[in-house]
Amino acid sequence: MELINTFLVQIASWIEATITAMGPWGIACLMAIESCNIPLPSEAILPFAGYLVSKGVFSIHTAAIFGAIGCVIGSIPSYLLGSLGGRPFVEKYGKWFLISKKDLETADKWQQKWGDWAFFICRMLPVVRTFISLPAGILKANFPKFIAFTFLGSLVWSYFLVWVGIKFGMHSEVFKHIWHKFDAAIVIACVVLFVLYLYHHFKNLKES
Repeated sequence: MELINTFLVQIASWIEATITAMGPWGIACLMAIESCNIPLPSEAILPFAGYLVSKGVFSIHTAAIFGAIGCVIGSIPSYLLGSLGGRPFVEKYGKWFLISKKDLETADKWQQKWGDWAFFICRMLPVVRTFISLPAGILKANFPKFIAFTFLGSLVWSYFLVWVGIKFGMHSEVFKHIWHKFDAAIVIACVVLFVLYLYHHFKNLKES
């Protein structure tokens, strides 16, 4: 438990240091990493940005907009890879990008049901939002529409998580009290959520 706790603290410290040093562009950089199919969840990035908003470092609009910009930046390489490599390439090498055949099938179903709006909706859903860009490229989605829907969906998602961070910052003393009282339980909950996040990405790869 101590090792896991230390690991989580190091991740949180790195996120904090990046945003503190780079400001809004730090938010964009970290969100771009997530959108490149690297398991760095936005749920760990944007709430800290919201915490800084509560301290007056920058505005909620700045934090959310740069979060969405980062998503777009990170999504473009994945889209192009899917577009240029096609389904055979992604089916063969997708595991290196944490994309399984099941993920592709899920994206196909979303796209068939909602059309281009699927890219807007998926950007507001945990986990799914991180792997939708490659399938969008494979499906040859209209690039301007893909960018627009990616930005808008990510903007909604960013506003929500930044707002969560703001609320935390406004009541930080209360949360600190709770943390000290139930620190073990809170650490376990954080670990479980992070493990579940990674589990979704890796379990389907073993089945592919």
